[in-house]
Amino acid sequence: QAKLLESGGGSVQAGESLRLSCAATGTSSPINCMGWFRQTPDKEREGIAAIYTGGSQWDYSDSVKGRFTISHDPAESTLYLQMNDLKPEDSGMYYCAARTYACARPYLREVQYNYWGQGTPVTVSS
Repeated sequence: QAKLLESGGGSVQAGESLRLSCAATGTSSPINCMGWFRQTPDKEREGIAAIYTGGSQWDYSDSVKGRFTISHDPAESTLYLQMNDLKPEDSGMYYCAARTYACARPYLREVQYNYWGQGTPVTVSS
């Protein structure tokens, strides 16, 4: 049974940066794609960044494109999200997700992920 553990969330001022991490353990099957999803109290959970771990393919939502960068370290089985130029609307709970079956684009589709972390909170103040 795979487990995903997010870390790196916190409280920052607008314009600052944060780096989220998601460590995957206990995966008996290879992870084919991973993603970051964000949820706020007034919105449904949305996919913001996702990556195909087998090659150089990634997807970003329009809301974070150009500011956030997703990366994956297969040696450490860890997913990262570098978040730059943070805005108050980036505040929310950030979840890591993984899929051990074949992945298909768009990778931001929540329904295709079969493992989820507990989330890490991000608060951006203006």
